[in-house]
Amino acid sequence: MARVVESVASAFGDTLQVEIVYTKELDGALHYIDISKEIGRPAPVPSIIINGKLAFDLTPSAEVLTSYLRELDK
Repeated sequence: MARVVESVASAFGDTLQVEIVYTKELDGALHYIDISKEIGRPAPVPSIIINGKLAFDLTPSAEVLTSYLRELDK
């Protein structure tokens, strides 16, 4: 899933902030807990969280993710 996000991110430049959370590290595990609280349930792994909401819990195609992000940018 991270590869799809990274492949799409460059098209959005500075308007898109990407953060990959590694749950095997303490900081990442703590951040995962915060994300889970934000969305109201344990966040699926992997997942894409956009603006504090679960956007994808299955890997989208680059085209689907790009379209989703462009809709948010309107």
